[in-house]
Amino acid sequence: MPDGLTGHRSDSGRTVHAAWARLERASPGNSGWGTRSLSAITDHRPWPRPDGNPTMVQTWHDLLFAHWPVPPEALQHLIPPSLALDVYDAQAWLAVVPFRMSGIRPWGLPAVPGISALPELNLRTYVTDGTKPGVYFFSLDAGSPIAVALARRWYHLPYYRAHMRVRWEDGWVRYSSRRTHRGAEPAAFEGRYRPVGDPSHATRGTVEHWFTERYCLYNRGPRGRVYRSEVDHVQWPLQPAEARIDRNTLLSAHGLAVPDTAPILHFSRRLDVRVWLPERLNDRAMP
Repeated sequence: MPDGLTGHRSDSGRTVHAAWARLERASPGNSGWGTRSLSAITDHRPWPRPDGNPTMVQTWHDLLFAHWPVPPEALQHLIPPSLALDVYDAQAWLAVVPFRMSGIRPWGLPAVPGISALPELNLRTYVTDGTKPGVYFFSLDAGSPIAVALARRWYHLPYYRAHMRVRWEDGWVRYSSRRTHRGAEPAAFEGRYRPVGDPSHATRGTVEHWFTERYCLYNRGPRGRVYRSEVDHVQWPLQPAEARIDRNTLLSAHGLAVPDTAPILHFSRRLDVRVWLPERLNDRAMP
């Protein structure tokens, strides 16, 4: 995306946690959207919640969705053959999603100072295996080497180490990321964003609902095998947003051209999330 293009509205553990607490205080008021008891809310889900306890729990904060339409043929070769691109209005969609996480911990265990709070930045599209529409990640940059290593091992996700910074300043979330992972394609993101309206839940059938109400993620693991992880949360609390993106090379790291159209933007203040271990969907190795 050209520099400056804006979109449509639609160290020690103690030090790390102290910094995150300051960021929480700087974040404009949390209305409680996205924090209601997960166990009591299921009617928004397109299929039943998985049996058994999740593996991980976490909370996502100050998240921006920046979505661009892309011709499906531009992405199909990057998707495992057993998956199909999910499309809306005959278009595939790419999303850049900067946010930060806190309270990352195994189910039933306390958070660990130093690794339970971190920034994350992902590049994603949307796919289906014919039964469950979900999210497919091209990359996930994170500010914790330990978290990157664990996510790669347990979830087979394409996590990369990065130097990242996020802060609230003058009513904006200022966000920067520079990939530092050895052997990985360089990628960087820098910009600012903010909400510009009240939170609401997307109406079924709208593009906002299609973007966000997804309850599994797919990924290509070792030897090309495809995995699916189930996730659970309340319906996304979304606000219209505006953003100024000064640098974005996430797409070019995958040989993709950055669309010259303005992205569709949404902001979400907070969402509590539960994640299950991935299940392997096939036994045949793929190229």
